[in-house]
Amino acid sequence: MATFLYRLGRGAFRRRRLVALAWVALLFAAIFGAATAPTPSSGSFSIPGTEAQRAFDLLEQRFPGMAADGATARIVIKAPAGAKVTDPAAKTEVEKIVTGLKEGAGAGQIATVSDPYQEQAVSQDGSTAYISTKYKVSGMELSDKTRDALKESGKDARAAGLTVEIGGDALMAAPESGPGEVVGILVAAIVLVITFGSLMAAGLPLLTALIGVGIGVSSIAALANALDLGTTTSTLAMMIGLAVGIDYGLFIVSRYRAELAEGHERDEAAGRAAGTAGSAVVFAGLTVVIALVGLAVVNIPMLSKMGFAAAGTVVIAVLVALTLVPAMLGFAGRRVLPAGKKSKLFGKGKTLAAGAEPKPNGGTRWARFVLRRPVLVLLTGVIALGAIAIPASKLEMGLPDDGAQPVSTSQRKAYDLLSDGFGPGFNGPLMVVVDGDQKLADSTVERIKGLDGVAAVTPPIPNEAKDASIVNVIPKDRPSSVETEDLVHEIRAGSGKHVLVSGQTAMNIDFSQKMNDALLPYLSLVVGLAFLLLMLVFRSILVPLKAALGFLLSVVAALGAVVAVFQWGWLGSVFGVEQTGPIMSMMPIFMVGVVFGLAMDYEVFLVTRMREAYVHGERPGQAVVTGFQYSARVVVAAAVIMIAVFSGFIGSSEQMVKMIGFGLAIAVFFDAFVVRMAIVPAVLALLGHKAWWLPRWLDRILPNVDVEGESLRKHLAGSSPEGPDKDRELVSA
Repeated sequence: MATFLYRLGRGAFRRRRLVALAWVALLFAAIFGAATAPTPSSGSFSIPGTEAQRAFDLLEQRFPGMAADGATARIVIKAPAGAKVTDPAAKTEVEKIVTGLKEGAGAGQIATVSDPYQEQAVSQDGSTAYISTKYKVSGMELSDKTRDALKESGKDARAAGLTVEIGGDALMAAPESGPGEVVGILVAAIVLVITFGSLMAAGLPLLTALIGVGIGVSSIAALANALDLGTTTSTLAMMIGLAVGIDYGLFIVSRYRAELAEGHERDEAAGRAAGTAGSAVVFAGLTVVIALVGLAVVNIPMLSKMGFAAAGTVVIAVLVALTLVPAMLGFAGRRVLPAGKKSKLFGKGKTLAAGAEPKPNGGTRWARFVLRRPVLVLLTGVIALGAIAIPASKLEMGLPDDGAQPVSTSQRKAYDLLSDGFGPGFNGPLMVVVDGDQKLADSTVERIKGLDGVAAVTPPIPNEAKDASIVNVIPKDRPSSVETEDLVHEIRAGSGKHVLVSGQTAMNIDFSQKMNDALLPYLSLVVGLAFLLLMLVFRSILVPLKAALGFLLSVVAALGAVVAVFQWGWLGSVFGVEQTGPIMSMMPIFMVGVVFGLAMDYEVFLVTRMREAYVHGERPGQAVVTGFQYSARVVVAAAVIMIAVFSGFIGSSEQMVKMIGFGLAIAVFFDAFVVRMAIVPAVLALLGHKAWWLPRWLDRILPNVDVEGESLRKHLAGSSPEGPDKDRELVSA
């Protein structure tokens, strides 16, 4: 592979105009496709294999049109203290709202508007009423005119002294990202300038990463409607694609500069950078892709699509690093080097002396410190991460509803008004679908009425064929409570196969349960995969085992931090968390997949240099120092860039994006700076020669993936007129 990538990088450098033109053309084609594609929907939500999904499917069969995936809204009206919404003046204002929605702007997208006085949607004390509105299209497909008409519907009623708040997904729009992403990119630019000491070298990874992300995100937007992709899919793909794109470009540019320092010609340096650092980029990218595609084993279509979309963006980032980055290096010329080193390093024949050693740097000093105190460093890192991981034992998972919105929003105010007027469970009614005749429906109603957690049960609503009915159940407690979850299980436990519980609340409960059930199997799959892949790379058993255990430690610590901030509210104001609640159900499993891939990035780029030094005769401790001497600065820069990019998404208005941005940022921090930079060298120092042990029989059957580019080194040494001395000082990124 290294030899192929060498030829690919060298060819891209020499044919840079053609390569750059091809990528720019691809970018414009993707942007054009996104601009001309139909407006995407919010993405369908299904949970195959669950009772809630079976009930929903049955509902579509027996009650055509009732399960249509259109947006909904609830306009909640509350009378002033001492008054009622049934008073003539208040009733007139409420009827104006109903008429305005039916006949005003945006009425063409409305399917139904209920009259609260005819539908008995008035609280017992007469203080509160609500208007239910059903739309023909999803929230993302609503026109601005329709959404504005909804927001303005209660304007006159408010002027008359009534309180009017609006909830439901009809108000949902595309997530607002804020300036955070721009700040993240600026931080990445500053880190790159500090790392390279050259604006040109710093700008290359940024430019190429933006081109790759532009192609990936635009392609997702172009295909969103056809593939039924959710609204957050492109945001998550951009988050991951931007981070890995900058990092992969950083590794290639860094290795290219090292090859120039060896005295190689520019095209040769580009080829060698692609063959050595590029091999590690391919492997690192492969681990990220496998982890993201592996989300499909959970069998949640929405999660699978998110994983595939993000994986596609990572594939583009790898291809950009292997082709566009070498091509752009050809355009950059000598400007990729600091001004004071250009003439020195570009002079012909200027190579490092065979016995010369680079001056000690920060990585060297840190590695020697760890080697002197390995037990202290190991215990400090493990205890610190273990303490941070403690909140993860109290992890509660669920899906957010309007009750998780900030208290300042109209959705949250409408949620609270309904809870006060009709009871906490009114915001999460259960829909019981009875697949049978009226007798079965009546007996089901009587049984449910006798359950403790039930506030109200509506009479059965039969379909036209009289072979199925719908029963709405109002729980006593709020939708996300343990009591409501117990009620769902109790209804199901006493029902046969012809009585199914569905509705948004039941769907959320089933989704969270499926995520819980899938977390440990997926974690086992990811850790097992990490062990096998790293065993191929490092030809060792203990090094992959150490890497997998370190990954587990960093993930659990990151989950602990997420629970502390988003569930318990610790430092919530610092991160813009206005409302605490259960952790989003897909968050843990998604974070496991992404962090696995990113953690393996740093493991590969850091430890491959240690193995190369060890194989070439250095003592185990000295090999650790050598690895840090050549790789630590680049790995630190890459980690800071990833943290900056992920942190930029904490400012998003979308709770899921905010939570994932924080979780990934803190996970990268723990994994890069505590696990890879501290625990890894400490463990390797304690293991000594045993770290690199592999049984001979296993060594014979394992394929050689050659991430360090050893085959390329031998190939170039054999074909170079200067002989092997010319290539003695090849340094892995």
